[in-house]
Amino acid sequence: MTKVMRSMPSGSLLMLVLFVSVLLSAIAVAYSAHWNRQLLNELYGELSVRDKAQAEWGRLILEQSTWTAHSRIETLATEQLHMHIPEAADVRLVKP
Repeated sequence: MTKVMRSMPSGSLLMLVLFVSVLLSAIAVAYSAHWNRQLLNELYGELSVRDKAQAEWGRLILEQSTWTAHSRIETLATEQLHMHIPEAADVRLVKP
């Protein structure tokens, strides 16, 4: 074994270690960049879902305000339920 070590030029073991280190570092950088792109794509997808949900929420709030508008409630009470505002003479106060 010592004969093989003696036949290698001086510093070649160091160069081999450095080469392997650089190779592993390059693979790690490529993997990190790929993983970063995947996470970024996932983030953009989630942001798109959030934006759609916010738009739907806005439409629902608008629809709710339309359905609960005082003029609409008064119209429904008058037309469908035949309700009306009582005359002053028809109002009776009850003492507690």
